[in-house]
Amino acid sequence: MVTRRRAREIALQVLFEEDLHPTRDHQVAKEFLAKRLHRHQALVAFAQAIIDGVRQNLPQIDKLLTKHSANWAIKRMATIDRNVLRIAAYEMLHGDTPGRVAINEAIDIARRYGGLHSGAFVNGVLDRILREEVAPEASET
Repeated sequence: MVTRRRAREIALQVLFEEDLHPTRDHQVAKEFLAKRLHRHQALVAFAQAIIDGVRQNLPQIDKLLTKHSANWAIKRMATIDRNVLRIAAYEMLHGDTPGRVAINEAIDIARRYGGLHSGAFVNGVLDRILREEVAPEASET
């Protein structure tokens, strides 16, 4: 069964490759999504929305990650961690995914694909973003 988590993992793979090869053709990424998500249109659209959202908001997201990552520059972060954080930050700030759900998904994906301490690192950064950036906005409405 293909799930939203799998769509996030495929989006991570696309963003990881684009992070290393920024001139990559976006059409190749679209074909990759369709193939890997077995043409489940809703999940392809979900993954594509994440990818497009991260691309469009990258400067804002990276600035936020730098602010909340306790002396870790974006370029010093492991590529997997950096892109897992970007996806979750995008979902928390611009998507309809509840903050805690975005964090839990990111932690699980970071543990699966990242290093030994990736889950804890991702959790710490995203928790600070949730408390200081997302939660204050929710309490103002």
